[in-house]
Amino acid sequence: MKFAQTNGGRGAVKEGSSLIDKLTDDLQPVRPVGRGLGLGILLWFCLSTAYVVTTSSLLGPIRPGVLDQLLAHPRFLLETLLGVAAIAILAQAGLRSAVPAALPRHWLLFTLGVTLLWLLNYPLGFFSPSLEPSMLGKRPHCYLETLILALPPALAAIYWQNRLFPLKPLQSAAIAGLAAGMIPALYMQIACMYAPGHILMWHILPGALMALLAVPISLCIKAL
Repeated sequence: MKFAQTNGGRGAVKEGSSLIDKLTDDLQPVRPVGRGLGLGILLWFCLSTAYVVTTSSLLGPIRPGVLDQLLAHPRFLLETLLGVAAIAILAQAGLRSAVPAALPRHWLLFTLGVTLLWLLNYPLGFFSPSLEPSMLGKRPHCYLETLILALPPALAAIYWQNRLFPLKPLQSAAIAGLAAGMIPALYMQIACMYAPGHILMWHILPGALMALLAVPISLCIKAL
């Protein structure tokens, strides 16, 4: 009896092993999710920035004397560079969040900290502005420009996210949308007038709205 049971057990093991072999015969190597992610993020950031600068330049010139202001006012230069760094870090966070375990919690907190550090310069500007507030270079529809220019980079980032494996797709889309929206928002700092209230209302706010718009955009792309 024991011998029969042993042979029966061995037969079941062999059948199970044979079944596994059949199931795995046609499997192909899987490309790791997020491979080359860093290079892709850099490419997205550079192409998005080039698109915003080029398109905005076609719509109108930058503010007269802004290059001299960047050289003559270190705080204005630092404020601008901090904005560039914040957007680059936001892009990293938004696109890495679409890959499981690619965005540590401390990096998300770091992203939030750098972004707030940049944006706090504008409320501070009500009391101590980096430049003397002026209407010079004001664009009549800068808020619309910010929204419209942010849309293609946001679409590209969200489409890419959906080709990865986001565990929290709406959160990932919102972060990527914010990164996309802040690119034209920051560029308006040199393309449009400089006044803290104007910047917050007509540049930063429309750029931040892209984070909200990114959620339905992500749902639509996922449904296609």
